[in-house]
Amino acid sequence: MTPHKIECHQPQPGQAEITFSLEPELFWFKGHFAVQPLLPGVAQLDWVMHFSAMLLTPGFYFHSIQNVKFQAPLLPENRVTLRLNWHEERGSLTFAYLRHDGATLHTASSGKIRLCR
Repeated sequence: MTPHKIECHQPQPGQAEITFSLEPELFWFKGHFAVQPLLPGVAQLDWVMHFSAMLLTPGFYFHSIQNVKFQAPLLPENRVTLRLNWHEERGSLTFAYLRHDGATLHTASSGKIRLCR
C-alpha cells in the first residue's frame, strides 16, 4: 500500500528523502473522496513509519505523535518528496511531505513522532 518510489537517498546519517508519484490507482484514494480524491493523513503517517523503519529506525516502534500539521492536500498525480530526520538521542522522528510544483517544493504536511524500543 506504499507508493512506487522514483528516487531514494540518504544525504547524511539520520536523514532520508524518498520521492514518488501518487498514482490515482492507490488503495488510499478509493472512497476518500468521490469528487476530489486526496491522500488521507493516516496514509501519510503509515508511510512515514514504513520508510523510517526501512531506512533509519530499525528496531524502533511508534510511541506517540508529538505534533502534525496538514497544510495542503496531496492529490493523485502529485509528485512528492518525503523528508525524514531521525534524532536517536531524543527518540524523535521529524517528517515533511513536500509537493513538487515544477522546480518549487511546497510543504503539504509535517510533524514529529516519538519512537521507542
